[in-house]
Amino acid sequence: MGKMATLLALAVTFCVLLSSSGTVVAAGKTGRITVYWGQTASEGSLRKACESNLYSTVIISFLTNFGGGKYKLNLAGHSWSAVGPDVKYCQSKNILVLLAIGGGIGKYSLASKADAKAVADHLWDLYLGGRSKSRPFGNAVLDGIDFDIELGSNKHYDDLARYLKDYSKKGKRKVWITAAPQCPFPDRMLGEALRTGLFDRVHVQFYNNPVCSYRAGNVAGFTRAWKKWTSSLPKSSVYLGLPAAPRAAGSGYVKPATLTSKLLPIVQRSKNYGGIMLWSRYWDLQTGYSKAVKRAV
Repeated sequence: MGKMATLLALAVTFCVLLSSSGTVVAAGKTGRITVYWGQTASEGSLRKACESNLYSTVIISFLTNFGGGKYKLNLAGHSWSAVGPDVKYCQSKNILVLLAIGGGIGKYSLASKADAKAVADHLWDLYLGGRSKSRPFGNAVLDGIDFDIELGSNKHYDDLARYLKDYSKKGKRKVWITAAPQCPFPDRMLGEALRTGLFDRVHVQFYNNPVCSYRAGNVAGFTRAWKKWTSSLPKSSVYLGLPAAPRAAGSGYVKPATLTSKLLPIVQRSKNYGGIMLWSRYWDLQTGYSKAVKRAV
């Protein structure tokens, strides 16, 4: 028994040393990949995305106009009527399906706390667990809302998050709230909202921002930014957001081999590392990015 106990202690110590050195990443793996879908018909259907078994969350994008009583859903070539059955199929495979609001084009803002309440009610009635005669996806109930706020004013998104979270208490199912801030901390559009601590997941966009994106000459800058995000959001799962192809973003693309050998050992040390986020399903189809890294994330 004495020898066995000694051997066990040595084995535990060895594993701890390996983990702290970053040479073993298995302990930090989640296998979770979030992907954005909805901005080009050539990416295929939502069902096809979920049939791939590559993603744990698919974010339908985007509700490009909201606020002031005006709303516009832009799914760039996809049929709304086909989305509802596909949402149910994805959910049957335990894949979360969210709706992204905002994006890089469109017209959106929240003029007041009352306006935030009106937008929350709209999202609840048309996409979540509420009722409306004009639900774009029929009786399919999405799992939550993703804040991808890049334009307009940064006011009242904290109010919107609170109102949406209130529906978790009223409905029979949880309303997931996620966000996709830029990697400079704090995000100028969502900083106040994220300070509420209400966001379940935060998909930080580590691209199009050279100051905090990963590259050979900026490992320290990236690491500082990642640690700042994870330490500031202890109640949220933090995802590493990347483009799935060099052309998917202006900068910040990381090759799959570099991701698995250099980048994941850094981010997977964080207790609230959640996985990776990719922009987008279309680009992922072109490169096979998620398939190449799935086992490592």
